[in-house]
Amino acid sequence: MRAHFLQHVAFEGLGSIATWLEKSGYEITSTQLYESAEFPAVESIDLLIIMGGPMSVNDEDQFPWLAVEKGYIRSVIRAGIPTLGVCLGAQLIANALGSKVYPNHVKEIGWFPILPVRSANNESTFQFPVEINVFHWHGETFDLPVGAVHIASSCACSHQAFQIGNNTMGLQFHLETTADSAQAIVENCRDELVEGRFVQAEAEILSVQQQQYDAINELMVKILEFICLPTNRAN
Repeated sequence: MRAHFLQHVAFEGLGSIATWLEKSGYEITSTQLYESAEFPAVESIDLLIIMGGPMSVNDEDQFPWLAVEKGYIRSVIRAGIPTLGVCLGAQLIANALGSKVYPNHVKEIGWFPILPVRSANNESTFQFPVEINVFHWHGETFDLPVGAVHIASSCACSHQAFQIGNNTMGLQFHLETTADSAQAIVENCRDELVEGRFVQAEAEILSVQQQQYDAINELMVKILEFICLPTNRAN
């Protein structure tokens, strides 16, 4: 099995996802879009993971590869290949399928809870815990793609997660975050830490205990199993 991931900046990698892929026997390949926009043949991959980044999906003038990337994502989803988008990755899935991406009314940076959307409570949709604190770093949001099921929200941003079919999911938040990757994004994006209701200070972001990282990483494993392993989709 081959898992391919799309990386937009050097400091936002797979995080804890890499551990699950390795344990599950995947060959891991990647496209570093900040260096090259070369993609493997759609039929050669078994899982696509689209990571985050500080750019907007609307920045095609500045990053021309965004248009090519969206076309590739669309082709992968249409081919029925399991696909996971994280933060910018979720926005790219939405935009690739025809939905608008635009500034949220507030930025959401730090550790804040997400809530399941109970209208999506059935065995064919992923079920989030009643409430869990997760790591956020975003200023934009998106309209749900046609056919998507809304599965998670937060006080700061309604569209936190969506599911398309049984094997495509977009997450506005970061469940792959580790202590090292949190440190990396703070170091590279601390200019965004401007005081706001849903923007935590650097010290607060980095003060969480290891069990918080363990909790979100375990939830990420459940999501990966859900989109990749049909026997686990009843959740």
